[in-house]
Amino acid sequence: MRPLIVTEFVSLDGVYEEHSPWRAPYRPDDGPFKRDELFASSALLLGRTTYEAFAAYWPTATGAFADRMNALPKHVATSRPGPLGWNATRLGPDVLADVQSLKAQPGGPLLVYGSGTLAQTLLRHGLVDELRLMVFPLVLGHGKRIFDTLEHLPLTLLSTRELGAGVLLLTYGPARP
Repeated sequence: MRPLIVTEFVSLDGVYEEHSPWRAPYRPDDGPFKRDELFASSALLLGRTTYEAFAAYWPTATGAFADRMNALPKHVATSRPGPLGWNATRLGPDVLADVQSLKAQPGGPLLVYGSGTLAQTLLRHGLVDELRLMVFPLVLGHGKRIFDTLEHLPLTLLSTRELGAGVLLLTYGPARP
């Protein structure tokens, strides 16, 4: 069974909004972590908003990271009609069944970058094997929160890592009995 990994940038109060400037002042040394994470993955699972932002940027980017990002198959949760480019396929109307099917296939980890709404759905239904939170040292007080739609989600801390600039990488798995 392929593991499903969710990785998110969040504030101390859990705000994840992908396209906001709150992360700009921080410069953590996350390059090696993000590179290792991407190169270990065999496919990306993305929500529509993240997919559209990535598809607008990565196809024209250069370098090994961009090459890997562009080459990986992408599975996109979207109800918008129309074709998808950038090596992407649309998940069907039963996203959970499609993700379970992808997890059952042979291969390396499935990686969810950002895609907060999709991540919340996958967490709610117990499909996440590892949750990686890059926690930035600020409280925003408002915004979309990664745990807003979750009521009870017991987790086990697997590891911690300082990335610099006050940013911590906290890695969790499902709670162990």
